[in-house]
Amino acid sequence: MASQPILLFDGDCGFCGRTIEIVRRTIQPRVQFVPWQYADLAALDVTEDRADREVLWISPVGGKVYGGPRALSAVLMCGRRRWWWLGLVLRLPPVNWTARGVYRVVAKNRHRLPGGTASCSLPAHMRGKPDC
Repeated sequence: MASQPILLFDGDCGFCGRTIEIVRRTIQPRVQFVPWQYADLAALDVTEDRADREVLWISPVGGKVYGGPRALSAVLMCGRRRWWWLGLVLRLPPVNWTARGVYRVVAKNRHRLPGGTASCSLPAHMRGKPDC
């Protein structure tokens, strides 16, 4: 298991890639960013379906896996000090309930967002050459 947390994201999605770059620059979390397409999913105890559906946080302690807004909360809490409080708030009800709904909408529509293309909306096994 890695000594740092791992954040799995869709490396074929332009929207996801651009978001990761923004996170790296502004939040500067102590985490390894890994496109799920290049990860050993079995070793991380993650299915391809889940990795394709949501961003995933894999804890270096016990290998716990958190997805969606909970993963985003963990990224914020491992970033620069000024972001920690936002990560904490994102875990609290009713903020976390709202965050789950917003996350689902964004994830299902990422092909419509800046950097996304129609192939971003296809399941991984149906994608040809990545173009998003």
